[in-house]
Amino acid sequence: MVVAHIVQNTSSTKNRRSMSKKKARTAANTTQVDGDKEMSSGVISPLSSNHTTEDDDLMIEIDPTPALEASSAPTFPALPASATQSTLKSETRRIPIPPHRMTPIKKDWINIFSPLTEILGLQVRMNVQRRCLEIRTSKATTEIGALQKGADFVKAYALGFDVNDAIALLRMDDLYLDSFEIKDVKTLHGDHLSRAIGRIAGQDGKTKFTIENTSRTRIVLADTKIHIMGSFQNIKIARDAIVSLILGSPPGKVYAGLRTVSSRMKQRAL
Repeated sequence: MVVAHIVQNTSSTKNRRSMSKKKARTAANTTQVDGDKEMSSGVISPLSSNHTTEDDDLMIEIDPTPALEASSAPTFPALPASATQSTLKSETRRIPIPPHRMTPIKKDWINIFSPLTEILGLQVRMNVQRRCLEIRTSKATTEIGALQKGADFVKAYALGFDVNDAIALLRMDDLYLDSFEIKDVKTLHGDHLSRAIGRIAGQDGKTKFTIENTSRTRIVLADTKIHIMGSFQNIKIARDAIVSLILGSPPGKVYAGLRTVSSRMKQRAL
C-alpha cells in the first residue's frame, strides 16, 4: 500500500507539470495574436479614432510662424550713398619712390598724373621732402578698388617699368606684380652672381626680350632683384625660365622649353 501511494503522487506531479506547460504555450500564442492585432490596427481610420473636436481645435490653433521667424536670416537695411562716400574720402596711400627714380618721375609726371585723375578719379601730389607720392580718393572716385589700382600703378613705375606698361594695371584686372632676388633661388657671390645676371639678360638683352615675348610679360632686372608683371600663369612661365638660367642651364635649352610652352599656349587660344 505504501508503494501504491508513492506512485500516485509521482503521477500527479507529472500531470501538474504538463498542465503548466500547456498553459504557458497558450499564453504565448495569445500574446502573439494580440501583438499582430495591434500591428494591424496601427493605422486608424478617421471614423474609428477616439479624437474629439477639442483635439482638432487644439491642432488647428497651433501657429507655425514663430518657428519660421526664428530660423529665417536677419535682414538689414541697405547702406545710404553718404556712408560709402565718407569712407572713400578718408582713404589715402603713400608710395615711396627710390632715389634713382626721382628724375624719371619728374620727366613722366604728366603721363603719371593724367591716368590717375582721369581714369580713376583720384587726387595726386608729390611729397618731395618725404620722397613719396601721395594719392587719395575724392568725390569723383566711383570704383571701390581705385585706390589699390593707383597704388599698384605707381609702385610698378617705381620698380622700373615703363609708363605705358604700368598703365595696363589700370585697364586690366588680371595683372599682378611678382618680385624675387637671385639669392632666393641660389646663393651666388662675386663672378658667379654677375654671370647669372648676364645669362638672364643675354647679349644686348636678347634673352630677356625672348622671355618677355614668349610669356607675354614684362621683366625688370634691377641688380640682383627681378620684377615680373603679367597674369598669374604667364608670371609662372617667365619665373621658371629665369630660375633655370640662374641654376646654370644654357640659353639654348631655355629657348627650347619656351618654344614648347608658346605652342601649347597658341593651341589653347584656338
